Amino acid sequence: MNEEWKDYPSLTSVKALPDHHLLCIFGNGDVRRYDFRRHLGLPMFQLLNEPAYFRAVQTDPHGLGAVWNDDMDIAASELWINGQRVEKTCGQPTLIAPDLKF
Repeated sequence: MNEEWKDYPSLTSVKALPDHHLLCIFGNGDVRRYDFRRHLGLPMFQLLNEPAYFRAVQTDPHGLGAVWNDDMDIAASELWINGQRVEKTCGQPTLIAPDLKF
């Protein structure tokens, strides 16, 4: 296993947000908002232009990323590196997803 890979926390929860964003909660407690729109033009992600399909995102059972099906996923390291950190207030992400539980 690549040593750099170990430096990224696992993904523990993911939620689709409006405008093709993902709210990602990591094993170390950090929360990041990831803008997925830059990937929507890629052939492998064409189905995700459909909002209902995008909302079907799930966390990989091993915490390695966010998945939609066997052909569409995104690595936890990508979500971590390029996600925008979200500050939490009272243990919840501020004004982004009040129904998401930690």
